[in-house]
Amino acid sequence: MLDKVDLKAKLSKADFKKTVDDLDMRIPALQRDARAAGVPVIVVFEGWHAAGVGTVISRLLTMLDPRGYKLHNFEEPDEEALLRPPLWRFWVSLPARGAIAVYDGSWYGDVLTTHPRDHDEVFQRLRVFERQLRDDGAVVVKFWLQISKQEQARRFAKMQKKLALAWRVRKGDWRENQRYDEYAGMVDRMLEATSTDYAPWTVVPSHDERYATARVLETLAGAIETALTDKRPAKKPKLKPMPRRPGPLDTADLSLTIHRADYRRELSRLQKRLLRLERLMYLPRIPVVITYEGWDAGGKGGNIKRLIGGLDHRGIEVIPVAAPEGDEKTHHYLWRFWKHLPKAGHITVFDRTWYGRVLVERLEGFASPAEWKRAYQEINEFEEELTSYGTVLVKFWIHISKEEQLRRFKLREETPYKKWKITDEDWRNRERWDDYYKAVSEMIYRTSTPSAPWTVIEGEQKLYARIKALRTVVAAIESALHAARHGDKRYWR
Repeated sequence: MLDKVDLKAKLSKADFKKTVDDLDMRIPALQRDARAAGVPVIVVFEGWHAAGVGTVISRLLTMLDPRGYKLHNFEEPDEEALLRPPLWRFWVSLPARGAIAVYDGSWYGDVLTTHPRDHDEVFQRLRVFERQLRDDGAVVVKFWLQISKQEQARRFAKMQKKLALAWRVRKGDWRENQRYDEYAGMVDRMLEATSTDYAPWTVVPSHDERYATARVLETLAGAIETALTDKRPAKKPKLKPMPRRPGPLDTADLSLTIHRADYRRELSRLQKRLLRLERLMYLPRIPVVITYEGWDAGGKGGNIKRLIGGLDHRGIEVIPVAAPEGDEKTHHYLWRFWKHLPKAGHITVFDRTWYGRVLVERLEGFASPAEWKRAYQEINEFEEELTSYGTVLVKFWIHISKEEQLRRFKLREETPYKKWKITDEDWRNRERWDDYYKAVSEMIYRTSTPSAPWTVIEGEQKLYARIKALRTVVAAIESALHAARHGDKRYWR
């Protein structure tokens, strides 16, 4: 892509003024229209050092209402970011629907610091990320500002002669110039691999400041206009039919129990073992995510309480998940879960999860068919992002019979200190037991993967369910520690 750029492109002062005068009216109007339509706009700027990114961004921001945008400057990740998956810091910075986010440096910054042998994996991760944003309605516009090796060297030398600008030219910038051709090859490959119909790159010749500024502003305006006028309905993903064979819920043995004396001994042993593992996993910085889903009154709360009961609580957090509120409603549904991912070496337990998208949101109509059908792939991709980083991901569905649920509902109503646990919504959900049963079966079928399998916990007896959960978590962490000791590259932090 870079070899096709006309670096001699220029714009006269008169033509620039005419173009920008029009855009000074057009872009603020588009910002208001995007806000009214609830369309998030994501503008990415990358380019050679001294290519003029800051100048172009400054001109763009003078046109925008400052209450409706945020500028992000991303350089090297800090310690907080290094202890989470690579895309974490970008997910949590995403704009709300109707807002604009401008990125001076972005998720592409990692490419040039990554070994070329890993580029294909990185490119795929970035394509997935941007596709998920576009599917959620975002406009993703990406600019690479291009200058020649000679022009970059000329600008560096000019900047170094000025006291106010000299500090901006670092030794690393001159090394980039010396290795320009090598870097240009990697940049060209990056642009080719990640320019898609849903998030295309625009390579901007930047020898002439006026031309570069006008090109960026016109391209951005056109992208927003296209998004606002594109009224085509979202495509419904095609899902392969569910198999007719019995699923894990059908084959779960709900008669499984454990004697109370055995339960007490095993609970004490496993909690001590888990505490030791919590300490051991800190040094190789292994993050752990444990998710709980299950029937109402299935016993999730008691199960979580026993799971974490013997741990050092400074290294663990429990996230109760309810219906989205406030900012959660204005972002991609995965955004609120990315925000709560644990630091490497810590544990996070989610009481309800992102699977609400394909359960309650599906059945209660809060997500359209296109949205919840698409979510199976999005969830698998999200979990792949976690496990490829080295996260131990344990997913529980606590299963009980319809009859046992009714018994527990009645017990809650009859017990004063448990009465708060039962609501009208619980009874309404129970009326749709068969619908939820089918949805849960499909969820497990479509999202149980080799790196993130589901564990169905037979929960008719709570004592048995607690022990099975503890055993599963212990085994998963022990497996990760074994991998770390034997050189698994995911733990090279």
